Amino acid sequence: MAESRRVCVTGAGGYVASWLVKLLLSKGFIVHGTVRDPDDPKNTHLRKLDNAENLHLFKADLLDYESLSAAIAGCEGVFHVACPVPVQDFADPEVEMIPPAVDGTLNVLKACSKGVRRIVLVSSLAAVGWNLSWPLDKVVDEDCWSDKEFCKNAGFWYAFSKTVSEEKAVDYSKSNGLDLVTLCPSLVIGPLLQPTINASIEQFIEFLKGNRISLMAHDVLFLVDVRDVADALLLVYEKSEAGGRYICHSYSMKMTDFCDKLKNLYPNFPYPNCTNEEKPLRLISSEKLMRLGWKQIPLEDSIQDTVQDFLNKNILNVN
Repeated sequence: MAESRRVCVTGAGGYVASWLVKLLLSKGFIVHGTVRDPDDPKNTHLRKLDNAENLHLFKADLLDYESLSAAIAGCEGVFHVACPVPVQDFADPEVEMIPPAVDGTLNVLKACSKGVRRIVLVSSLAAVGWNLSWPLDKVVDEDCWSDKEFCKNAGFWYAFSKTVSEEKAVDYSKSNGLDLVTLCPSLVIGPLLQPTINASIEQFIEFLKGNRISLMAHDVLFLVDVRDVADALLLVYEKSEAGGRYICHSYSMKMTDFCDKLKNLYPNFPYPNCTNEEKPLRLISSEKLMRLGWKQIPLEDSIQDTVQDFLNKNILNVN
């Protein structure tokens, strides 16, 4: 009997990665998951997944090439999901965020030089949309790249790091004959598998508690469900015709509309005051991904599943 297919997922204990690991195990893959500490209680949820006997956790650091190489050895594919996303601001983002994102990505790619069929890199819509020269009336697609200088000057360090690391990854892969596909998700919502709160979910929780959040400054939300992101990652890995970058985005809506939808579903939360400055709603296309067969969970289902998960875990209280 042939051995099951073997892949590696970096940052396996994270929000998106946990759902990806769950999906891969359900499809019969053997999964090598990299984490900073396999014995850390925040990774125990991974050992409770169905088919967890096929999950092998490796202690690894993005800046430690040898540890990454050991985790990737024997794998036919690699999903590079790990990336520092701050819940709070870094004291020195150029030191604390950029090296793990850029140098860590290059270390992963270098470790893929032997035997890896395809690498899927999780980038971000933040590496796509911050481009002031892109016409407002033109649909944003995979040809649009964020302006690095604008991101750096504006202090958008996450967008800057994602843009730089994706560009470096594309250049390195082309120079070294690697099959790299990148996925650029928008703001990710959906139920949690991991016990810790990640950055995008932290924003959602604070909003439901009645606190103004940084996302409100942009007046528009671009959303995708975490389970749809996991599906997209496996899809672009499996489809032989997949190539280049893919925007992974489901729903665009004004902050006021999002607030109204939540109030209709959950009227007892103390929502912050939402005002609409009538900024144009930029159109973002996931058509390229949808042509591969990608489908999305309805927005209302995604919101309800997310909030219900918060309530079930006592992360939120409606009283």
